[in-house]
Amino acid sequence: MRVYLNIAKHLEEDVRRYFQAGDYLPSESELAKRFNVNRHTVRRAIDELVFNGMIERQQGRGNMVVSQPFEYPLHAGAHFTDNLLEQGSLPTSRVIERGLTRANDKVAALFGVLPESSIIKLTTLRKIDGVPASVIDHYLSDVNWWPAVKHFEVGSLHHYLRDKLDVQLTRRSTRLRAVMPTKTDCRLLQLPSKTPVMAFKTTNVLKGTDRIVEFSSSHTRSDLVEIVLEH
Repeated sequence: MRVYLNIAKHLEEDVRRYFQAGDYLPSESELAKRFNVNRHTVRRAIDELVFNGMIERQQGRGNMVVSQPFEYPLHAGAHFTDNLLEQGSLPTSRVIERGLTRANDKVAALFGVLPESSIIKLTTLRKIDGVPASVIDHYLSDVNWWPAVKHFEVGSLHHYLRDKLDVQLTRRSTRLRAVMPTKTDCRLLQLPSKTPVMAFKTTNVLKGTDRIVEFSSSHTRSDLVEIVLEH
């Protein structure tokens, strides 16, 4: 392995273990002494971290560690809460709005019901380590779940449905695109109006069936979450 790549590997490990966003790396001359190389080699190593989005060069100040997005592997069994817990983060979710509503044409077609049929709608706000990350509208097809769902307050909706109703859901499809945030997004996600969000539209089915029972539409901060597609 080339010397600068080996140094870059050590620096990346240091950043992940000992540094927080906003911290600065030791000076290039200090790092050169530590690794017993010249500053040019250190600079090439730091270039690797800059390329990977871990370091940002600050003119006249040094090399600053920048915040890293949380990985979200996207597959049929993906779960927001479980993914982040595995990464050592503390995800939370709470309901900010709930009620019965009427299915529009698109949602009715997904659920196989008549337009204007009564369905359940929940809006949740998800946070990662206390930082707002996503605003999600959940639409549930079965109004018979409402007596239980109306008491759902915090945590994973899918875990709640499993524990209270013995209902297990599996992801069927996800559509993803970038959009500009709404005023509500900016307020709830504490986001500048010019920072795009990732818009997800997801359908979930009853486990072991093709019956779509949940449609969700979410806006997620693009600076906090990195989608990992597994093949």
